Amino acid sequence: MADITHGKTLSSSDESSLTEITLGKAEGKAYAGALLYLTKMEASDSGERQIGDYIVGYAIENAEGLYHLLNGSLEWHEPTEENCHVEIAIRGAADGRFLPGLKVRATLLDSNGRDLGTFDMPFLWHPWIYHYGRNWKVPGDGAYKLRIHVDLPDFPRHDKVNGYRFHDPIDIEFAIHIKTGQKLSKAA
Repeated sequence: MADITHGKTLSSSDESSLTEITLGKAEGKAYAGALLYLTKMEASDSGERQIGDYIVGYAIENAEGLYHLLNGSLEWHEPTEENCHVEIAIRGAADGRFLPGLKVRATLLDSNGRDLGTFDMPFLWHPWIYHYGRNWKVPGDGAYKLRIHVDLPDFPRHDKVNGYRFHDPIDIEFAIHIKTGQKLSKAA
């Protein structure tokens, strides 16, 4: 993922000292390091761009198993027909931190512009990198377009000086390449 020039800067205020802002930026730098590892070591394709107050990135991997909460219990599900995993990382442009609690939807289009579906991309807990994502079934390896929509966040924002951000929904499109496959889990 490319180095992004951050948007609005953060200033000290009655809610945020320079030390606290520095700590937030350190958190963003650590998350960016995890993203870099993901994109270099795990993903078959990746990219990111800044749009307003956000940095939006994606990574494409093989479909993988996930726990899902069903009837009050966690149940493990390996991919069946799904053959790719689309991951989306959304960060604040001013400090690079991951933005939780967003409603993210993604649409995949094939190389002929045929819509393969639009799905909610739920928050995914991962042992080392939070993201939004899901497994998909696509026709095969090749060029696709990934359209991402993020609703206007409804979380409150602290800080009269620094809090006026993330005030618009966003739409962004990436040209991507998918290499299909499944990453099945090893037995415990």
